[in-house]
Amino acid sequence: EEKKKIAKYAAGLILPDDFVYLDAGTTTGLMLEYLEGTQASFVTNAVSHAQTLAKMGIRVYLIGGELKSSTEAVVGSQAMIQMYHFTKGFFGTNGIAKREGFTTPDANEAIVKSTAMKQCKDVYVLADTTKFGQVSSVTFGEFADGCILTEEIPEEYRESRNILKV
Repeated sequence: EEKKKIAKYAAGLILPDDFVYLDAGTTTGLMLEYLEGTQASFVTNAVSHAQTLAKMGIRVYLIGGELKSSTEAVVGSQAMIQMYHFTKGFFGTNGIAKREGFTTPDANEAIVKSTAMKQCKDVYVLADTTKFGQVSSVTFGEFADGCILTEEIPEEYRESRNILKV
């Protein structure tokens, strides 16, 4: 339920003329339920997200690269992402910590996430409360690099200016 609430809020941030990067992940995937009728265009590294968006009649571009079987995310395609300029980007994360930033266990996935983040005007990291204080092996963004959308803010993060309770 927490992830659905975050996803619904995030989807509500998308405007008709937005050019959106949509990262692979469960919470970003839940956003798709709330995008019916949108006029925005999307670029994603998630095969399942791309298929769903296409079936909904939404313009979607799937980046090229290696398909990671465990998550169905396309990785190793940072060169293609660098040509885009996104109005908004929505990212999943395995961990959030003030010192280590946003982390993921896969180095190739981290490269794609990091590159895409740099190409976004507005960056949103979708995270349920279990992600706070967790650190995976590879950092893809600094803690201050994006607005964190979450339902419950842990005590030690309450004074952070980049966290939005949805």
